[in-house]
Amino acid sequence: MHSKRHLPARTLAIAPLAAFAAIALFASTAMAKKVMIVTQGEFPAVHSSKVLYFHTIQGAVDATAHGDYVLIEPGVYDEAVKVEKPHSHIWIRGMNRNTVILDGQHKGANGIEIYKDNDVWVENLTVRNFELTESCGDEECGNEIWWNGGSGSGKIGAHGWFGRYLTAYDTGMNGGYGIFTNDETEGSWEDIYSSGMDDSGIYLGACRECKARISKAVMEDDAVGYSGSNSGGNLIIENSVFRGNRAGIVPNSENPGDPPPPSNGACDPVKPYKAGHRKLPTFESTDIQHCTIYRDNLVEDNNNLTAPTNSSTAIAPWGVGVEFPGVYGDAVEGNTIKGNVNDGFLGFEYPNPYPPEEDTILFGFSGVKVADNTFEENGGSGGPYARDIMFQGGVFTSSLNDCAIGNTTPDGTQPADLEGEWGCDNTTTPSPNGGEGALGWVEQLSYESSQVPGEPQPAPGPQETMPNPCEGVPTNPLCE
Repeated sequence: MHSKRHLPARTLAIAPLAAFAAIALFASTAMAKKVMIVTQGEFPAVHSSKVLYFHTIQGAVDATAHGDYVLIEPGVYDEAVKVEKPHSHIWIRGMNRNTVILDGQHKGANGIEIYKDNDVWVENLTVRNFELTESCGDEECGNEIWWNGGSGSGKIGAHGWFGRYLTAYDTGMNGGYGIFTNDETEGSWEDIYSSGMDDSGIYLGACRECKARISKAVMEDDAVGYSGSNSGGNLIIENSVFRGNRAGIVPNSENPGDPPPPSNGACDPVKPYKAGHRKLPTFESTDIQHCTIYRDNLVEDNNNLTAPTNSSTAIAPWGVGVEFPGVYGDAVEGNTIKGNVNDGFLGFEYPNPYPPEEDTILFGFSGVKVADNTFEENGGSGGPYARDIMFQGGVFTSSLNDCAIGNTTPDGTQPADLEGEWGCDNTTTPSPNGGEGALGWVEQLSYESSQVPGEPQPAPGPQETMPNPCEGVPTNPLCE
């Protein structure tokens, strides 16, 4: 869930991304010109014109041209870095993920921000403790690593965002997003970790057709593990772990933040919503192609009310593994979802802003498929709608043609006959039962979360570092 932060099928989706990443990696070797080495030690007396030395990461970035590498020696760097054009198509890479550290010291800034810049890789390093403070003024800050295509613009401002072997965390109360992109397309994250953020560990938003893949991520001790407002199209999140957050996986439709709404994962999405001109998505059948897919993930124990929150995430229902507020057309397949005390999966209609007012958009919950997931030990709170799977809709919107099939649900579903009348083998499915009672359950979980402000989370231990940080890099003293 995203708003500007101030104080107070299947194969078709992946194949282009794999090809795109392969081309980009090949280009790293073929097009590299110079290597910028960042060191806290002495510069060598003699060095090649193809290898330049710097004491700051920012200085190295500012010296890059298309195809260059910035290699960072181990050390703790007290700086914030901003990458802007013309410094496109570059690689910023630490020589060790755990010992190359950008330390924000709980000051107001963004750790690494790539602003409206194409094809920038950030790899094999840690960014920590950059926070939102009064010194930020009107600037949107407090993010650890941010590919920013133009926050709030409603337009795609860049393409090509790539991150591997990244750690982002905050041990205070005001770290916003760990690893973050918005208003961009065509990218991937792999082997990433985030914790302690008051918004979300990873966030991918404001892209109607994202063309993105996230894999081997670990998100824990965040307000929300994954969040993505108004993102959709070809987007895969797989083989990842969402553990010990207030809520695990939470895409959502959003108004007015990160336009244009809604969140729509159907392969053939309708045009974005525009008040008075375009309608929200409708699906005539359960038989639709899904291009936004959450698959083969472990989503467990997302009950951590001690995680920090901000004004947006404080009102997200807690104790939920996968949470779909106002989501259209996404698929949740083959995941293990367990130990979430309120609901394993919770999908609901989402008037936003809520309670409804003049500018509210009545987002529904429609065209979603929940298939072949293993649910275990969810609903332990014993609440009236605590279940493995809970569908809510029909109070504000129709919320038609959601379906479930092939799931293991020992702790029940709402509606009770979910894989009967709401089975994906039905051509159409009705609005979920539950009425005001089911809506009240969503409101109750939101209220409970908002009453607990949270507390700082611990620093994580070491994470797996890049096996060969010299991969693709021209010969230089660090990579001979």
